[in-house]
Parts: sequence; C-alpha cells; structure tokens
Amino acid sequence: MADRGVDLSALPKEVRDQLAELDLELSEGDITQKGYEKKRAKLLAPYIHQMPNVDLSLPDVQLSPGHSADPSPSPEAPGPSTSSASKHHRTHRSGGARDERYRSDIHTEAVQAALAKHKEEKMALPMPTKRRSAFVQSPVDNCTPPDTSSASEDEGSLRRQAALSAALAQSLQSPDYWINRSVQSSSTSSSASSTLSHGEPKTQPQPQPVSALADVLAHTRIENSVPPDVTSSTPQERGSRVDLPPAVRGMSRGQSRSSMLDTADGKRKGVPVNSRVSTKIQQLLNTLKRPKRPPLSEFFLDDSEEIVEVPQPDPNTPKPEGRQIIPVKGEPLGVVSNWPPALQAALARWGATQAKSPALTALDITGKPLYTLTYGKLWSRSLKLAYTLLNKLGTKADPVLKPGDRVALVYPNSDPGMFWVAFYGCLLAEVIPVPIEVPLSRQDAGSQQIGFLLGSCGVGLALTSEVCLKGLPKTPSGEIMQFKGWPRMKWVVTDTKYLTKPSKDWQPHIPTANTDTAYIEYKASKEGTVMGVAVSKISMLTHCQALTQACNYCEGETLVNVLDCKKDMGLWHGVLTSVMNRIHTITVPYAVMKACPMSWVQRVHIHKARVALVKCRDLHWAMMAHRDQRDTNLSSIRMLIVADGANPWSVSSCDAFLNVFQSHGLKPEVICPCASSPEALTVAIRRPGARGAPLPARAILSMGGLSHGVIRVNTEDKNSALTVQDVGHVMPGALMCIVKPDGPPQLCKTDEIGEIVLNSRAGGTMYYGLPGVTKNTFEVIPVNQAGAPIGEIPFTRTGLLGFVGPGSLVFVVGKIEGLLMVSSRRHNADDLVATALAVEPVKTVYRGRIAVFSVTVFYDERIVIVAEQRPDASEEDSFQWMSRVLQAIDSIHQVGLYCLALVPANTLPKTPLGGIHICETKQNFLEGNLHPCNILMCPHTCVTNLPKPRQKQPVGVGPASIMVGNLVAGKRIAQAAGRELGVVEDQDLIRKHQFLSEALQWRAQTDPDHVLYVLLNAKGVAVCTATCVQLHKRAEKITAALMERGGLNTGDNVVLLYPPGIDLIAAFYGCLYAGVIPVTVRPPHPQNLAATLPTVRMIIDVSKAACILTTQPLMRILRSREAAASVNVKTWPTIIDTDDLPRKRPPQIYKPPTAEMLAYLDFSVSTTGMLTGVKMSHAAVSTLCRSIKLQCELYSSRQIAICLDPYCGLGFVLWCLSSVYSGHQSILIPPLELESSLPLWLSTLSQYKIRDTFCSYSVMELCTKGLGTQTEILKARGLNLSCVRSCVVIAEERPRLSLTQSFSKLFKDLGLSPRAVSTAFGSRVNLAICLQGTAGPDPSTVYVDMKSLRHDRVRLVERGAPQSLPLMESGTILPGVRVIIVNPETRGPLGDSHLGEIWVNSPHSASGYYTIYGEESLQADHFNTRLSFGEPHTLWARTGYLGFVKRTELLDASGDRHDALFVVGSLDETLELRGLRYHPIDIETSVSRAHRSIAESAVFTWTNLLVVVAELSGSEQEALDLVPLVTNVVLEEHHLIVGVVVIVDPGVIPINSRGEKQRMHLRDSFLADQLDPIYVAYNM
Repeated sequence: MADRGVDLSALPKEVRDQLAELDLELSEGDITQKGYEKKRAKLLAPYIHQMPNVDLSLPDVQLSPGHSADPSPSPEAPGPSTSSASKHHRTHRSGGARDERYRSDIHTEAVQAALAKHKEEKMALPMPTKRRSAFVQSPVDNCTPPDTSSASEDEGSLRRQAALSAALAQSLQSPDYWINRSVQSSSTSSSASSTLSHGEPKTQPQPQPVSALADVLAHTRIENSVPPDVTSSTPQERGSRVDLPPAVRGMSRGQSRSSMLDTADGKRKGVPVNSRVSTKIQQLLNTLKRPKRPPLSEFFLDDSEEIVEVPQPDPNTPKPEGRQIIPVKGEPLGVVSNWPPALQAALARWGATQAKSPALTALDITGKPLYTLTYGKLWSRSLKLAYTLLNKLGTKADPVLKPGDRVALVYPNSDPGMFWVAFYGCLLAEVIPVPIEVPLSRQDAGSQQIGFLLGSCGVGLALTSEVCLKGLPKTPSGEIMQFKGWPRMKWVVTDTKYLTKPSKDWQPHIPTANTDTAYIEYKASKEGTVMGVAVSKISMLTHCQALTQACNYCEGETLVNVLDCKKDMGLWHGVLTSVMNRIHTITVPYAVMKACPMSWVQRVHIHKARVALVKCRDLHWAMMAHRDQRDTNLSSIRMLIVADGANPWSVSSCDAFLNVFQSHGLKPEVICPCASSPEALTVAIRRPGARGAPLPARAILSMGGLSHGVIRVNTEDKNSALTVQDVGHVMPGALMCIVKPDGPPQLCKTDEIGEIVLNSRAGGTMYYGLPGVTKNTFEVIPVNQAGAPIGEIPFTRTGLLGFVGPGSLVFVVGKIEGLLMVSSRRHNADDLVATALAVEPVKTVYRGRIAVFSVTVFYDERIVIVAEQRPDASEEDSFQWMSRVLQAIDSIHQVGLYCLALVPANTLPKTPLGGIHICETKQNFLEGNLHPCNILMCPHTCVTNLPKPRQKQPVGVGPASIMVGNLVAGKRIAQAAGRELGVVEDQDLIRKHQFLSEALQWRAQTDPDHVLYVLLNAKGVAVCTATCVQLHKRAEKITAALMERGGLNTGDNVVLLYPPGIDLIAAFYGCLYAGVIPVTVRPPHPQNLAATLPTVRMIIDVSKAACILTTQPLMRILRSREAAASVNVKTWPTIIDTDDLPRKRPPQIYKPPTAEMLAYLDFSVSTTGMLTGVKMSHAAVSTLCRSIKLQCELYSSRQIAICLDPYCGLGFVLWCLSSVYSGHQSILIPPLELESSLPLWLSTLSQYKIRDTFCSYSVMELCTKGLGTQTEILKARGLNLSCVRSCVVIAEERPRLSLTQSFSKLFKDLGLSPRAVSTAFGSRVNLAICLQGTAGPDPSTVYVDMKSLRHDRVRLVERGAPQSLPLMESGTILPGVRVIIVNPETRGPLGDSHLGEIWVNSPHSASGYYTIYGEESLQADHFNTRLSFGEPHTLWARTGYLGFVKRTELLDASGDRHDALFVVGSLDETLELRGLRYHPIDIETSVSRAHRSIAESAVFTWTNLLVVVAELSGSEQEALDLVPLVTNVVLEEHHLIVGVVVIVDPGVIPINSRGEKQRMHLRDSFLADQLDPIYVAYNM
C-alpha cells in the first residue's frame, strides 16, 4: 500500500471502506485537508502500535516522468491479492462530479515528457507578489484557513517571499533555489529584501541572490545589455529568457494613509468591455470617413491598414483530402407485432397483466434496497395522480390544468419512485412534464436560466414530494421562496396520501402516439441559457423501440441504472425503455455512489443484472473502492453501457475497469460506449460483440490535425496524440451525416472532423417556445461542395464533433459546447482539462473543479482556466503548478493560455449535481466577481494578432513639398491668434502699466481704501482683508526688514514660504520694492516632512536663494528635529519671519532701469517629475496682466473668486498680480480649507454673487465627488449658482472633459449655466496661452479617432464612433498671443487639423529657464526658436505640448471665423510603444472603467513594458479580479499588452497641487520597492 508503511490490506474491511470514503470526501472537497488528516489518524490509531514508525499525514505521490501513476487525491495501490495486470494501471477514483474528467496514463506520460522538454529550455518566470493580508481566505464559512499553528518553520515561512521563484525552470534542488532560501530566512525584516533569482546565461550558472534593487538593475544591465522588448509582436524563441522586474515587495506601513474620499460613484457596476466591431463593419466605417480628395503620396501617410494583424495561413496546415462523405444509414427499425401503440399503453398492459412484477428498486444511502415499486403499484399510483391533476385542482368549470399544459417535476435523485409516478401520471393526464433539478437556494448558480426555461415553456405549476417541499428554502413567513428569475409557481405535493382514487367511470385517454409533445428535457447551451427540448409522443415511442432493438432488451430483464433518471440516458433507458419492456430497474443515485462507490457493482452481482448503465466516473469509483472483494461476479452482464463513452478520455477508464474486473467474470465485448445529445437523443451505441471476436480498433489521432479539423493518424510525436474509441453504429432507423460546424451545413470530407447531424423519427422535435433557435438546430438540410442541398429531409444538429471511421463506426472527439476557437484552430475544453490534470494536481487543486472557457478579447478567443485551490497549497506550489500547466498545454496543444486563475476552495458556482457551472464562472470572471487567490496572465504568448509595430518614416520631406502639399490639399497653415492688445493712450496708465510695483503705489495714492483682497477661512468668514494702502504699507515693512537684516544686493533671489493668503502677496510686493527677485514656494506639509521638505530644499538650492521670508510657525518647522531627519537644517540661508515686523518705511523704493529686468522666478514640478524654474520679466508680467484684464473684462468694480494654489503658473498670477494691475477685488479661498468644508467655494460664489471664478481640477473633483449627492441639501440652504458667468479651470494639461461635464451636470440644479465651465491652458514657457473670457464663442468639442492620434495624426469622427476620443477646446487664445502647430521633428508648420507641437509667440512668454548650469542650447531651443521655413523671422517658444488648431463655424468678437486650439497632451509624458505614441491619460481612462473598484490608475513604461498601477477602493479579495480586466481593456481599446499590473491602496498614486498625477515619482517608488502593493502581477 503506498501509504508510507501502513499495510492497509491488513486492516479490517470496514476500516478500509471508511478510509476509502474519507479519500472520496477529500477528493470531492466535502472535507478540508485538516479534517481529513484528523479523521484518518483517528481511524488508524488503534492499529498503529502494531506498525512501528508510521507517518499518518497524507501520502505524497511524486511522479517522475517515467512512471505513470495517475496522481489523484487518493494514491492507493492495489492490495497484494489483485491480479498483476492491475499493477500497471495504478488508477484512482477521481473526485468530482464533472463526469467527463478522466485521462489516460498515456496522457500523463505525454505531459511529463513535455514538461521535461521545457525544463531543458530554462525559463525564469517571475512569481507574482502579494501582500500578506491579501492571502484572502474564501468567503465561504466551510473553508478553514491554512493551519498556521502547526507551521514547523518560523512563521515567516508562510509569507515566503520567493519573489521570482525559478523553481519552475530548474529542478527544486538547484543551487539558486537554496541560496534564495537562505537569503530569505536570514533577512530579518519580513519584507525588506526582495530576492530575485535570475535565469542566468547558460554558460556559467552562478546564482546571484540580490537584495538591493540597485544591484538588481545593475545586474540586469550586465547580463543582457538590452532588456528584451516584450512588446514587439515577433514571437521570441520559446527558450529565451524574459527579464522582468524583481517582484515588488513593500515595506510595512510606516506612514498613515492619506485620507480616502468616499466616492459617490464607488457603487457603479463595472461594465465588462467587450465591444467587438467586426472587421467588415470596421472597413465600412473607415471607408465612410476617409476624405474623398486623393492625398498627395509624398506628404500624406494614410494608415488604411486594418487594426488586426491577420496571421498568414501556414502552408503546412493539414487540409482534408478525402472525398465528400456519403450519409450513413442505420439498420432498419424492425416491426414487432406486439409493440404498444403508445408508451402509456405498455404501462397499462403490464399494470394489468403483470401487477406483481417489480418495476423499480430504490436504494437507501447505505446501498441497501429501500422499496420496490411493482408494475401494478406504478400503474395505480400514476392513474391516481393523473386523475387528481385533471379533476381535483381548481373546480370543474375552471380546472387548473388542461391536457397540453406544461408542469415542472421537482424531485431529488434519491427518490426515483416518486419521480416515476409523477412522470407517468403526467403522461396519462396528457400534461407535459418538464423535469428540473431541485433548487437549493434563492441564488443557485444558473437559477435565472432555469427560470428562463420555465418561462419559455409557460410552466406555472410544480409537482414535488412532501419531503422535498419541506427542504426547499422558505421566506420568513413560511412561503416557498421566489427563486431568482423564476416565474410565479404553484406547488403540488404528489405523495400517495394526498391523491384521490379515480371514480369508477374515469379512464385515462391513451391515444396512439402522435406528434404532440410528450415531455420536455432541459439542456444548457454553451452561453448558459437553458432551453427545453420537446420530445413528441411518437419520437418517445420510436426511441424506445430503437433502443430495444439496438440493446436487444428482453422482457423481464434486470437493469442497474447509476445515471440521473430525470434526463438523458438515465431517463431513456432507465424510465422509458425499461417500462416498455417490463424491465426491473435498480437505481443507484449519486448520493449512494458517494457513500458506497461499489454499490452498483454489488447490485449487479446480487441481482445478476444483464445490463448496467454507468458513466466513466462510476467505473473509476468502483475500481478504486474495489479492494479484494473476491465474491463479486459480473459474468451476468451482457451490456455495460458507458453513457459518456463519446468522451475522448473515456477509453482509459474502460480499459482500466476491464483490467480489474476481467478476473471477476466481466467479458471484454460487453463494454458499450454510446453517444447521445439532448436534441437528437441517442446518436450511436456499440452493440455487444460476439464472444471472443476481436475488439474494435482504436483511433490514435494527431492533436495538431484535430485542431485544424482534420483526421491524421498520429505516428511521429506520441506526446500530442489522442486515443479515441468508437461509439458503435448509428441507431436503427436513423440517417447520419457529418457537416461543417460553422457556416452553412456543408458536408465534410471523409478525413474531416465535423458536427454529427442526424435524421431520425426518434429525436427531439424543437426547443419549446423558441421557434427561431429551433430552425437552425432541428431543420438543417446539408449542402454539397457546390452549396446545393443534398435532399429534402431535415437533419438535427447533435452538438457532437466527430467522424465516421472504417466499417461505418462512429467516433466522437468532442462537443460543440466545449469548443474553443483560437486563431481559427479548434481546441476541446475537456482535452485541456485532461492536460492540466496530468500535471501533478494533487497538492494544488481539486480534480473535479476546473472550468475551461474562452473570452473574446481583441478579435479572437482567449482561453481561460479557473480551478479551485486546496486550502493547504503553498504559494510556490500553486505558482509552480500554474507555470507547468502553461508549458504542458503549450507543448501538447500548441496553444497559449491567456489566463490561469486559482480561487479558494468551494467558491466556484456549482451545478445542482455538483459540477462546476461554467457559464456562471465565466460571467464572474468578466464582471470581476471571481475573487481569485492566484492568477497568471500570459497575454504576450497568446495574443498573436496585434498590428505590426509602426516603423517611423524618415523625416526627409522638404519644405517645398509640405507647402505644396498643404496648398494642394486646400489646407491653411494651422495657426491662431488672440485679439490685438491695442495701444494705451492715457499717460498716467502708461506709468502704471510699466511696473507692477508702481501700479500698487499709484493705487495706494489714488484709491487708498479700495479693498483688493479678502481671504476666507473654512467657515466662509473673511479672516483678513487688504485695501490698496494696507497692502502697500505691509509691503514697505517687509522691504525695510529685507534691507536691514538680509544683507542683500539688488537682483538676489528671495524664497517666499507662506501658506496661501495675503502675507504671501505682501511679501511679493515687498521684494519688488526692495529690488530683489521673489521665488514663491509651497511650504512643506507638517505631517509629511520627509516627502515635501526635500522639494523645498531643492528649489532653495537651485534658485541660489539668499534669504527666506516666512511665518513664525513655518520657521520653527524648518529648524525642527523632524526636518533635520530629511534635510540638512544647518545650511538654510537667512530666515526672516514677517509676522511681527516694526512699522518702518524703507529709505527708497527700487525702480528697475528697464522693463526687461526680472520680476520673479516661477518654479514648478512638471508631471514628469522635472523641476523647472522660468524667468518672468517686468514687461512680461504687465502684458500678461493686461491680456487677462482684456480677456475677462476686469475693472475695479468687479469681484472674482479664486480657489487655487498660488505658487506657480497662472494660479500665482491670478492670486498675486492681477488684482493690483486691474483693481478688481479678489476673494481668496485656500483649496486646503475645502477638505474641512467642502461647500465653501460654491457657497462663496452664491453668497457674494460672483460672476467669474477660477479653480483647479482637484477643487472641481473634490466638489464633484464630495457634494454630488448633496445638491438637494445645498439647494434647500439657498445655494444658487445662477450668478456665475464663467468658471475657469486653470491647468497645464488636456481639458478633462468628463470631469467638467459631470460638474456642470451635477450643479445644473443649483442654477449653474451649462456654458459657464471652461478651461485655461498654460505651459512652462508661457504661463497663459488660452483663457476662456467673456467675449469669445463657447468652447467647442470635437471627436478624434484614437488610432490616428497614435500615428500623430488627427482624424475627426462622429460622436459615438468606435475608438473615438472627445476633446474640448482649451479656452480662447489670449490677446497678443499667436500659436502655430509645428512638426516637432522637421520644425515646419503643419496644416489645419494636423497634430503637432504647439508653439507660441507672445510678449508675455517667459524669458528663459533659470538653471544653475546655464544650459544655453536648451534655452534657445525652447524659448527662441524659428520655423525651418514659412516665416523664418518670428521667434517662437516651444510649449512641449501636442495639439492641433481647427477652424470652426463659430465667429469670434471681430466677426472672423474662430480658430480653436485643442491640447492633446504633453510630449514628455507620452509613451512610445510599438512605434506608436500613447497618452497615459487615455489608457488610464480605459483602466478606470474596467472595474467598479478601481478608484484611480496611472501608467508608465519600464524597459518597454507597460506598467499599470490601479488603486483598489473595494475589499482586498477583489485585488486579483482587476488583473485580467485591466489587461483585457487595454488590449481591446489600445492594442497594447500590459506587462505588469500593480494593485495598491487608495491614495498611493502621487498627485501634485494642480491635481496632475506624478507618474515618474510613482515609477521611481515602484522600482525602489516603496509602494507596499497589495498585489503585483507580471503578465508573461
């Protein structure tokens, strides 16, 4: 016995039976591993002392490739007494009620060989990383967590961090693996070291455990100088190694999480994105939208190529070569004189003449007979039921049931007697029975589909037994629950005591069988819908006759039936044909089989049964439970019908069973596999052979040929062969053809695999209530090669794939519903399951619980495998098993898996008989409700239809051809300008306009008490105001302090470190008065100094500041011990606090000699993480202020509200400069105050009746998410926004259309005009290019084609077109500003509606970068650039943004047509992948739509891999659901394969003050291993 030294054969029989039962429970998943070990130890305890050193834990079966044990949960070897023949087949019972799951030893060998081959080509796959807390246990109560208490190693062993376990590629004992182990156990912090085992170059395998990331990157560089480009579509050599990033492990949480905002839209349902536009429609769309004018070939490049790369057909693909198949005829159906005219007539006959004859014996749970129903009893009870149904429900005038009505039969399999009576009772009453499974809960998997069946059949009444009714789920009031999707049902109990004896004169009406429906059998389609196949009375009768003839049934025989008697073979043989022939049926329900797997064999032996009706599962179980039962004798069997013998994997079960039981009298020729389908009923069955005649030959087919639908005998590579047995001949009276499974039903050639179609009077007639679907299935007329129909007679599609072999034997190789079509090759789901199970599954997954299905992503099917993981499987084991399954399937089936997911035990949706509900599993996968605990995606290997990467065209186009190109195409050069600035007449104003410092002095003299600024706090109270004179005096005090204490020279830089407020403004003018250059800097965040202080320090160092002006609290922070932890606090420049300055006036106020002198420096961190400072001259400042004044019509009588950060860009200009210049009043709202009081900004607008307001995207987002649900409350408080004329979002990015639109929609109820919201656009080189003023037309929106954007072109499409992207104009161009769109490579101007870099010419452009190193070349390039032709004298500044100009139909203020500027995105931010240009925001928009729990996302590239970081707002068990959905959506919408998916907590993605994502910071943190991710998945 392979049980580590315990000789089980020496144990008493009942102990062995109990052990077998335990093994069965474990393999079924009915008991946990822990419970199993406990019970097992208890059973064996009394016998232990006789057997020294026995280990009771579960036996380990290690399979070496050479030895073909069949690894399954219960590795039992046959006892010593079994025949030697069985030694070779160490077969075991399979757990699992998915019956089709058995596979041959040959197959196991093949898989092991394939894996061995892979071992030679080493591959290091990166193991995904998981945060400890994400080892989520299953939500189901009956699943115990992994047993940590008994862990023998340190408890860190459970969190083993083999970051890139190379155990897969090398054998476990490789040095790398052990060194890895030692590194892990020695690292004290559980997660500081991320270990990486590289697959090294083959020559010198020295292991390199690396703990610091820097080293890793250094090594990566040394080992292969260029990281492989995993994104190119050229398939890499299978063996080549892919260096992926080290697994990312986070530090334990140090900092508190940033406060998470409850999002209002957190509840929206994720919509699975699966919009497939077929290639034809796509072509059509492309032709419709293409411009009619032929483009000039030398200038225009048009990408009319299709999106999808169509793989070229392989010339070596096998093609069918045989002749066209001739329909195969079954033997004629004999006419027997005494056959009954209808099935009910047969029952009536036996009930009258053979009343004592047994009809049915039912067993109890232990396998002992419970009761026997005689034909007399069956007849009398059915009669009573028929009478009751027709006469006792409802009243005589208004009966509830009439003949022809449909009735559901709800009986458990354990009570066949009640079912028989109900079925025959319905036939006698001429109502139509619809047998269905017993519903277990309201939310049963597939209950909705059963509801669809009941609805389509018009069922309103259900028959059931009293016991069953008691067990149905009830509502609190005791009513039977309304099951999900079911119509309203009346329940009728059919126990005998409730039935009425028919009156003397009542006789049932038994007409001769006709075409009326007799019963309806349910059938689930591939998509999960459940349909009812109607079988007519004549079909039912003819089918019974055909089966009687084929199986040679004789009156009075005994039949043992192990199948479900509600449908399929169990119903046809065990309920209908048996009654017709007065057979005694012994039913062995599933529950009995689970408890006592030998029960059916014992029944055959005891009753000397002549026929047994089983599935492969039952053969397995009997074999496994068969110890040394010498007394079993199976010689009475003349026919062992194997109902799923059509399954390719049944052949090994039949062989193994024969091997074991041949010595018990089982004759080889009695094994009869058969094929059936719900539509055509029995398709073919093998007739028992003559004694001693040779057994039928097997077909050994090449898997490769099968995938192309061609029969090829496999000779060369036995690893990828499929052995199939025949299922005998066609049924008597039937005609069979093989037709192509897709497209018109064209006859196949003789060596071609196709769908079996059948013409027979004994088949189903229709899908009840569904005429449309019926036509395509039940009325198929095959056509020949020319497409002409071959005859008149309609055939029925059986859903079986197969071929007709020599001697007209029928072979079945799979089912249509298990068919996966991947890049036009066919694969069978069952074959894939068999291969997966041949990869030592014992330790990792449950055998009977694997779902294989395909999902359509990017124009092709992608294969997904989902399995339930055992609770005790370790991370490495699971990962290793998954990796090996990938390799095995790749080797044997030559197909790549897209996704392999393991879910916790007992969490997959089950069918009523315990199998896995595939459709529901697929649904959960696509909706993100699967909650896997392990996942492996391999899009790189299996997505082969990506378009070819774009080769960049050399830029060799001369200026002339471009000009000619533009002119011939009728294009105008893409440029646009704001209005003229105009000339200033008034002498007084000229002085005022020259310098801002003078403007303030002038205002302080002429209008001293005019209030310029009002600062509000969180309660909306004005905490501080400043009139012209107050501001002037405060500035003077600061100037005096600077001159006294600072020791400064004119032109020195001074850093202003203030919270948003009026102090900042005063300090700014104080600097101007003193002749020094102010630099405004955002103060460090007191709670997060480590992250924010270094930026402050950097700006101070880069700007070479001579002095810092700040407040007292900030000064204390700068000198604190906490600050000293992150920067050197001893080297700060002079710090002056301006809180309590004495009232002094400076001796004089500085006046710059020329307007070209610097006024201030503007420092900002760009989204790419670059710190840049630009120089703003006095002239630029005054023209900018003047331009804004003209655009927004600002006068001293106006009020504006500003809710922005005042440290850089246009925000600073509006906060500090604009009011002093134009004299309007600014109400200042620091954005930070909104966090404590969300409605502050909006209520201010309402209270002060503000017409113009300026805000940032982060403010708008706060209001949208935080106040979206509270508009009613705000309205009740009297909040009214109808006064707002313009609300401008200040930003340096593409307008966020979805955010501005949702803001407008949400607050429309509060009176906000839909036209009010608009955006501004600025950049580093020019702080304000566009700003929606009061005069221009409303900003327009266009839709551009995303595919052409990737090619740097603009193609305008209709709203709602596939792959379209809405873009909103960035506001009207400011006065004095000109923009032109330029090709960044050639520097030549582009035509209207072409994508290029936006260049700007304006008197308020910055005068250059402020850098330490004085990189003059960069400066000249960005600030003073000339076009390469066209208008070579103008100097332009390059914004670094891509965009286009489009002339619209609207008119501007001067009456000309308006030119709109559309910003697409920053050039620095774009990702170059596959030769195309992507904007991160587009990919992020798609990702955020992929699942309801993705709060925010960010993307960046890392060595040509696309990395997606998604913030998870749901529970951590959803983390792994996001991986496939993110991969799908990016592939589907952007044609890119995601390399790494990182799932993190909300708030991890860094965002700057303008609300822009800091993607480069995120990338650095990811590479430096600082994100503490929940999960990191490396897509292979």
